[in-house]
Amino acid sequence: MSLFKFIKGQLLEVIEWTDSSTDTMVYRFPVQDKEIKMGAQLTVRPSQVAIFVNEGQIADVFEPGRHKLITENLPVLTKLKSWKYGFNSPFKAEVYFINTKQFTDKKWGTSNPIMMRDAEFGMLRLRAYGNYAFRVKEPVIFLKEVFGSNELFETEAIEGQLKRAIISGLTDYIAEAKIPALDLAMYYDELSEGSKNKLQSRFRSLGLEITSLYIENISLPEEVEKVLDKRTSMGVLGDNMAQYTQYQSAEAIRDAAKNPSNGFAGAGVGLGAGAALGQMMGQAFNSTKTDNQQTTSAVQKIKCPKCNEYVNEGSKFCNSCGSKLNDDTVNCINCNAEIKKGSKFCPECGSKQEVEVICSGCNAKLAPGSKFCPECGTKIG
Repeated sequence: MSLFKFIKGQLLEVIEWTDSSTDTMVYRFPVQDKEIKMGAQLTVRPSQVAIFVNEGQIADVFEPGRHKLITENLPVLTKLKSWKYGFNSPFKAEVYFINTKQFTDKKWGTSNPIMMRDAEFGMLRLRAYGNYAFRVKEPVIFLKEVFGSNELFETEAIEGQLKRAIISGLTDYIAEAKIPALDLAMYYDELSEGSKNKLQSRFRSLGLEITSLYIENISLPEEVEKVLDKRTSMGVLGDNMAQYTQYQSAEAIRDAAKNPSNGFAGAGVGLGAGAALGQMMGQAFNSTKTDNQQTTSAVQKIKCPKCNEYVNEGSKFCNSCGSKLNDDTVNCINCNAEIKKGSKFCPECGSKQEVEVICSGCNAKLAPGSKFCPECGTKIG
């Protein structure tokens, strides 16, 4: 190999990064023992940012596109190295490619229960899990605060810190919301969005942005879930204390009957359980019967005007003779339809119900039922 080819092989003419991974956040372009040729081509693909670093100092930042590396495009590096305008010699610098795409479907979950004060159940310990997505928002800040000068940086290196920040922020937000434990499932979307907004400042301090946050589940302690199951079972019986006592007693009798002991003592337990169960059933039956009697006696009675039998108030017909009760209807003078007494017009045909009476002596209009004309004294009818 000639000296010319060796020197040419040490010069970088094309600088680019093709990302074939899914979790690489930063990639340092290999420039060790090599120099970058002035006028070399830098290709920055979509969702990438290229940063030049000179002796530990951040220099020029390049957005997506194709860039020709000349002094006009490297103002910061030109100043740091004190190059003259139009400097054309090869140079050394570190080149970092920052991946700015979204890193999605990252999991978070509570390794330890979250303590919460609930108005109904008191102190509770909740567990929760979900997923989130984030991306690099400020590459320079991320390079300074998180990445440093490593050759490669993947999401795994920072996920632990991000998960702890999410759990801390979410716990604080749920506590401030003061939502009852039984209603938390109704507010997953609101809690997710509120927690995401609350966490943005923490992510920005690292040069990151949280793009989405979802709560998949918030689980109650096993003891609380058992209480809820018991309440569901009680739903068919009602909420009063007497029924709850009967239910608990029936449960205890059932458990005792499932485990009878041998001998006379076992027979006594079984007999006592049967007697207690019978007593409970009798009390329940008597209670129901008494309630029905009280309900029946509470109904008001009225007397049929035709057969003098008592019927329930509000009935339209007598149960004994079939006579119509509370007859407050009359027949229309035109269509003979039943209408309410005192109606001036029939709702069926619209006919006026008051018959107009005219005096035969003076033609004056008289009130219905008049026997004499108040104007001339003529006898009507």
